[in-house]
Amino acid sequence: MRQRLDDEIKLVSYGRSSGFCVDPIEKKPLNHYYPGSSVLSFGTAGCNLACKFCQNWDMTKSREMDTLADAASPQKLARVAAELSCQSVAFTYNDPVIFHEYAIDVAAACRELEIKTVAVTAGYIDPEPREEFFAAMDAANVDLKAFTDRFYHKICGGHLAPVLETLEYIHHQTDCWLELTTLLIPGENDSEAEIQEMTQWVVEKLGPEVPMHFTAFHPDWKMLDVKPTPASTLTRARAIALDNGVHYAYTGNVHDNKGSSTWCHNCGELLIERDWYVLGRWGLDANGCCASCGERLPGHFLAKPGNFGAQRIPVKLSRYPGT
Repeated sequence: MRQRLDDEIKLVSYGRSSGFCVDPIEKKPLNHYYPGSSVLSFGTAGCNLACKFCQNWDMTKSREMDTLADAASPQKLARVAAELSCQSVAFTYNDPVIFHEYAIDVAAACRELEIKTVAVTAGYIDPEPREEFFAAMDAANVDLKAFTDRFYHKICGGHLAPVLETLEYIHHQTDCWLELTTLLIPGENDSEAEIQEMTQWVVEKLGPEVPMHFTAFHPDWKMLDVKPTPASTLTRARAIALDNGVHYAYTGNVHDNKGSSTWCHNCGELLIERDWYVLGRWGLDANGCCASCGERLPGHFLAKPGNFGAQRIPVKLSRYPGT
């Protein structure tokens, strides 16, 4: 993605994408960030990790520039997001830290039009670019892939410590809204002991209000011989998180209304009902507080929920005039 051109190292994927799509924000997944809203999602190609279970391996592992079939300047991308009534733009499919310059310029263009920006990232980034990158983001879902360095080294080609540093930095030193996702893989990172240690760390170092998502693995790329994650594993992980003090824990990639819905930590009332990506009962008042007890729900909410639902709308930016 970077080449030496004119005696400089340049980001040759700048302004180019592997595709654009309008998604529900819950798909990122972000459950406490303008629920029911739509987000214009895109990625480029390549990655700085080598996860053997990658579900977007055709993009993240690609060495072919032809993968980048669509193109748009930051200004055009922001304008199209506004025309499509998207609340936000998401850098996703592959890790946006590797198209750092492009993502930051898109974020700047979006802010001029009051469009939010969301990073879906593994958080594997050095301190100096980390500061610049997350200063530009409004929200982030960070993949906390496991809680052992063995997993990161063996399965992902990386290390755990830099990710934990990123999580603490985002939560304590930026205004970027943070949620976490862990894809639970049978036999690799789904033991009760590891989930206990992970969730205890989250409560101690980040606080109980950071939402955690436990999602189901399905066989892909270099892990085709591993069985899919049973729904019971996700339910168990969610229960462990709640028992350890995490206020908002979710299950994902499975049909689980209870596990995917938001419940008031104080009184137990249903605040946001979810059936996959479709919202149902809404138990928040106009200020984002529980309508029953007045407890504030951490996150960012509009007076009324969005109704984008489970749509997925591919978008060709080349069809829009202008650059």
